[in-house]
Amino acid sequence: MCGGSGTRLWPLSRKNHPKQFIPLLNNESLFDLTLKRSLHIPGVNHVVCVANEAYRFPVSDAIEKAGASSTIILEPVARNTAAALGCAAINISNVSPDATLVCLPADHVCNDLGAFADAVSLAIEGAGSDLLMTLGVKPERPTSAYGYMVPGDDLPLPAGAAWVKSFVEKPDPELAETLIKEGARWNAGIFVVKASVLVDALKTFAPDIHASCADAVGDAKSDGHVLNLDAEAFSACRADSIDYAVLEKYSHVGMVPLEAYWSDVGSWSTLSDLSNADAAGNQIEGDAKVHDCSNVFVRSPHKLTVTAGVNDLMIVDTPDALLVTSQSGADGMKQIVAALKDENREEVIDHRKINRPWGAFERIDLGPGFQVKRITVKPGCVLSLQYHHHRSEHWVVVTGTALVTCDDQVFTLKENQSTYIPLGAVHRLENPGTDPLELIEVQCGTYLGEDDIVRLDDKYGRMERVEP
Repeated sequence: MCGGSGTRLWPLSRKNHPKQFIPLLNNESLFDLTLKRSLHIPGVNHVVCVANEAYRFPVSDAIEKAGASSTIILEPVARNTAAALGCAAINISNVSPDATLVCLPADHVCNDLGAFADAVSLAIEGAGSDLLMTLGVKPERPTSAYGYMVPGDDLPLPAGAAWVKSFVEKPDPELAETLIKEGARWNAGIFVVKASVLVDALKTFAPDIHASCADAVGDAKSDGHVLNLDAEAFSACRADSIDYAVLEKYSHVGMVPLEAYWSDVGSWSTLSDLSNADAAGNQIEGDAKVHDCSNVFVRSPHKLTVTAGVNDLMIVDTPDALLVTSQSGADGMKQIVAALKDENREEVIDHRKINRPWGAFERIDLGPGFQVKRITVKPGCVLSLQYHHHRSEHWVVVTGTALVTCDDQVFTLKENQSTYIPLGAVHRLENPGTDPLELIEVQCGTYLGEDDIVRLDDKYGRMERVEP
């Protein structure tokens, strides 16, 4: 499940490029790490990723890099985990109802692949008896950040597993401490179940969600390994978590203990827990200097950041937004992002550098009637054949080779060469070389929005025609 927007990790995480696809740990993304864990489980032979339509290409790129067999299910809107897993289970059950599903959120960290695989293997054993199996993490401290599972009697199989007696969702610290003394474990949001069992459970406990998911899958469009859910049916689905919709109502839930470090990387405070600190508790990532400071977290990959004589701060720098907050205030990002969204701030949606399936572009400057971008095209990749109603473009090649189509002309540009694309001209840019192509684009016109693109042909299937 990799459809979340990660608002609590703003300004690094944005709606169109959320936390699960950002290299946060040793140049690997949380999604990369989740793929690695899933492929380490004995017997896993296929990966199904449920994601928002906007995340199709980051998902497919990561899967290709991991070398996994896959199906990608694309959601037109977000409807929480019950709908996401319902569609996956129905799609799989239609082909193989006895297939066992290992359901993983894409934003977790677990530091022991072996222990993780062992726990999941035990859960798979329990799922073979038509149980719904979960993984329980030993709590490090009383916290209201996670849900808790209270164990009951031991299960006969698998060894070490227990029935789940009750679920307690995000208790206050005092209750959390009591639960821990009773042997409760954190609910890691990871569970293992047969496809047919999950489908039947949805029918029983959330029949409306099941009906919407069945319609969305039944009317979906597929191009092989990508399934586009029917937008009307899926949008009509009620949004609910799988915990509330099924797990807390199901009577045959078992728990396997996960004996390894685990973290749901949901906020800056949880991410900072994964960073090394100096003797004063300061954590530095990027180009930063601290003087006479304690418990200061600084992430500054783009410019020099200096702090002096401050304590208990979190500072996160991106090219277009800077976050400064107290350590305790870092958990209030959802409210901040909601306020920025109400103001239609673009910084909530995208970074200055925006990834595309063919490469990326970065906004360098913007003013009345003009915009400057740095465009990078990956080797062998090509932009759509398109035209604009409101702008012309000037291209200057910085490195690499560009194959340019402009109306009925096709020609090559090399380093330090340029061309002009008139308003309304049908054009295309391609990198025929083996090295990245970089160019500077200067746009001039009365409207410079990304929706002034009319695509006539596209290698990546993006044929929407939004004309302002």
